[in-house]
Amino acid sequence: MAQSTGLNKVRTAIFISGKGSNLKSIIKFSKLKKSPISVNLIISDNTKSKGLEYGKAFKIKKKIFNFKKKCIEKKIINELKKNKINLICLAGFMKILSNFFIKSFKGKILNIHPSLLPKFKGLNTHQRAIENNEKYSGCTVHFVSSKLDSGKIILQKKVKINKKDNAKTLAKKILIQEHKLYPRAILKVFSL
Repeated sequence: MAQSTGLNKVRTAIFISGKGSNLKSIIKFSKLKKSPISVNLIISDNTKSKGLEYGKAFKIKKKIFNFKKKCIEKKIINELKKNKINLICLAGFMKILSNFFIKSFKGKILNIHPSLLPKFKGLNTHQRAIENNEKYSGCTVHFVSSKLDSGKIILQKKVKINKKDNAKTLAKKILIQEHKLYPRAILKVFSL
């Protein structure tokens, strides 16, 4: 991806479904001088997403889309184009995007996943890692491809699973690392 300079930061949309803690860490990162991105749009599929409050707090435009409606992705693409978005970061976004959508933004969609991919794609990753007696889990930032959680890996962070860990405690430990990993992965993408 092209290098961004000062005022020419890459216009970015963050897609969320829930609390938005990764959104918040990306917004904070985007305010740093060294950051290659600016967060210009927040998109959610959930009207009750707590992350939408960050849009208000940081004065970032936000849009909510009902994914049950037909042709919704075309409307989202139009919104992204209208806002001159060149990068999409999925941050706890719980909908699967179509091949049509992914091809429209090929190589410009990143996602964070709470496991060491290719292990434990999909949902319930923490529980599955514990039940599988894994010694480590972690998180992965990767490019989005048409196959679920299968795109090219950008960065990963290992987290040790302790004997006392359950899905909740492991999720908390990994989330802390996600907040550090996503900004580092964005920096890496723009230095490629």
